[in-house]
Amino acid sequence: MAFMVAATVFIAATTLLAKALGTETLGPPLHPLQISHGRFIFAWLAITSVVLVLRPQLRATNLRLHLARTSCGWLGVTLMFAAVALIPLQDATALSFLNVVFCMLLAIPLLGERVGPVRWSAALIALVGAVVLLRPGTGALQMGAFLALGAALIMGLELIFIKRLAGREGPLTILFINNTIGVVISSIAVSFVWAPPTPVQWAALAGLGVLMACAQACFVNAMSRADASFITPFSYLTLVFAAFYDAALFGVRPDATSVLGASIIIAGAALLAWREARLKPSAGSPSGTSTNPET
Repeated sequence: MAFMVAATVFIAATTLLAKALGTETLGPPLHPLQISHGRFIFAWLAITSVVLVLRPQLRATNLRLHLARTSCGWLGVTLMFAAVALIPLQDATALSFLNVVFCMLLAIPLLGERVGPVRWSAALIALVGAVVLLRPGTGALQMGAFLALGAALIMGLELIFIKRLAGREGPLTILFINNTIGVVISSIAVSFVWAPPTPVQWAALAGLGVLMACAQACFVNAMSRADASFITPFSYLTLVFAAFYDAALFGVRPDATSVLGASIIIAGAALLAWREARLKPSAGSPSGTSTNPET
């Protein structure tokens, strides 16, 4: 529980830094591709330092799965960083919780899973919450919300690859390989939009990467020490910390629509997580999957 709560604190802090970097808070706004590059390069440096000290035996049993997982993670986090620069942190965070819903939906064609009425109902509830946050008919539809939805969809696909990797390799091996591939992908992408960061932005990029490395380490340790059905509810504290950070630093407070939409999404996602935790996990199945700390 302590590891998961710590992970939520760190994850919310990374989105806060991404928002500061993507707006004019710390200087000229940086492109989301440059922010995600900073996330991977500095997280890789932090994790590599741990690897050099502990010297674990690193073995990748399936590089194709790692490449697919990391490609989805890189794209998902980039879309999320783009979203938080445009909409409140709590709205983007709430929409990101739809990743478990998209994972369930994608598992039907990709893994041949059968979905019962309870899980379909949970998915429908969560999607209703997303519609509420999109504010249809109010003239307040925002590109940031659609970017956050896209991030959730891509991270839902990533969850399937993560589950396929589960149990095959050690947590540190997965983190090291994930961030190493992420550095390569993000370095290629950022070459098209690179702009020299200010010293303050360099510090924020470094902080973002280190915080994400800490979040991933805490998340992996939490999942390895307790059942997903017990741990998952604590992951939704990310929304609480994101709202707190947004209010404290940017003066953005959630309105009634944001609270209602986020509550509906969390209710649906929590019901889905509870139901999947009760199902017997099968090989390659995303059952019991918790939320993913890629952002």
